[in-house]
Amino acid sequence: MAVATTLLLAALAIAGCGLGPGADVGAVELTVTRDFGARPLIDSDVGDVKESATVMRVLEAEAKITTRYGGGFVQSIAGLEADRHDGRSYDWFFYVNGVESPIGAADFSLRGGERIWWDYRDWTAVDRVPAVVGSWPAPMRGGYEGHSHPVTLECEGGGEACALAREALEAADVQLAGGSPRGAIRVLVGPWARVRTDPVAALIEDGPAASGVFAEFAASPGGYRLRGLDPAARPAREFGPGAGLVAATRRYEAPPVWIVTGATNAAVRAAAGLLDADKLRDHYAVATEGGDEAPLPLPSR
Repeated sequence: MAVATTLLLAALAIAGCGLGPGADVGAVELTVTRDFGARPLIDSDVGDVKESATVMRVLEAEAKITTRYGGGFVQSIAGLEADRHDGRSYDWFFYVNGVESPIGAADFSLRGGERIWWDYRDWTAVDRVPAVVGSWPAPMRGGYEGHSHPVTLECEGGGEACALAREALEAADVQLAGGSPRGAIRVLVGPWARVRTDPVAALIEDGPAASGVFAEFAASPGGYRLRGLDPAARPAREFGPGAGLVAATRRYEAPPVWIVTGATNAAVRAAAGLLDADKLRDHYAVATEGGDEAPLPLPSR
């Protein structure tokens, strides 16, 4: 009887961690951070999961958690609980292949190859960040929400920056499509004066509450100047004219758009140089100036 009970408990544990019945669908990677990726908590190559796996089951297997709303949503991970601190609201948000999930973790089925990223952050000023760059080269490679998408590179000037972006995408095994296929994930490269005419990129001008990007371009004599924002969407740093930006956003439920930009051609080239896993990993967006990377949002002053 004791042996049977032990075997039953082991089977339940395996099922609970996403390794239960069904065929293997592929390996999954899990990252848990806090404060917009600034502080890593868990970084785990989960390995192959079964076709019954969900985001919640993978998390349960790798961390001590509590849930709410009938087990469909996470309340705490490793003792860090959704709460209010000093009048500000904090909670857990998760991304799969760099796209914020539209459904709860218990309902998000995995197909193998996904990068899952949980982040505990201040959401007082910005409750939705629809896409992030920290899972590069996803979603350009691997798609999102269980579907693959064509990927297009759109060059709006920027000199050699577009060639650098193409090289980075191809080095990451991203297959680029020609033309303007329906449902494409777009990588938009060019100076802000031209990129801002794109309706999705233009969301940045409406602030982080609209775009999820903690940066803005302020008009200045002769062009624009990149400004980094803090989690409360307040100005935190004025960058020089050579500063570049890599960010991602999306409009409604359309595919995400990656934006590689800056005020000048040199700035766009610097931004294109950020298209690398080591420079983008676990960041919502990244600015660069003088060879130094500045993850966004910036710390509050």
